[in-house]
Amino acid sequence: MSGRGLEEAVRRVTRVLAWASGAIILAGCGLLITVDVVTRAIFRRGMVESFELSGYALAVAIGLGAAWTVTSKGNIRVDILLERLPTALRRGLDLVAALAFAIVAAALAWFAFGTLAYSWSIDARSVATLRTPLWLPQALWWAGLAWLAIVALLTPILALRALVARDAASFDRLIGPTRVEEEIAEAGTPLPKPANDRAP
Repeated sequence: MSGRGLEEAVRRVTRVLAWASGAIILAGCGLLITVDVVTRAIFRRGMVESFELSGYALAVAIGLGAAWTVTSKGNIRVDILLERLPTALRRGLDLVAALAFAIVAAALAWFAFGTLAYSWSIDARSVATLRTPLWLPQALWWAGLAWLAIVALLTPILALRALVARDAASFDRLIGPTRVEEEIAEAGTPLPKPANDRAP
């Protein structure tokens, strides 16, 4: 598979997981809390443990949605000085930043797996009414973080491959800073035409 094909495949999977995380937030937090509020108002007691379940839903959604930040370059960057640096130095710093993030993502996945394995080994359960086996939400949470680690490790590898192939466009698309024009285009707002291009 070509680098661009692999990049697109990763992006598709990541988009599906991001949509799933949004659905989990809506169903796990919004819907369950609504049901709890309504049943408390009518029956004077909650019918679902919305506080416990929405907490799990939030953790799972964060795990599943985190990789989208990498593929969409949604992380916060301070680009005030970056644009003024020589191209070679700027790309070197972009690569260092991507590798640093990959190391952090891999560490997150590693320690999350340790938490999951420990919960499984001692059959840890929540102290709330549901007595939920903690490995269930933790497994989904870890799956999302594991995918984040894979994407975060793959991204600088593909970027380095593009740099060796002298494919500057692919490098910038993968880990380069997002230009203002790209952010406007991604938001779906057309750029205004220059004054001299407008009809009199």
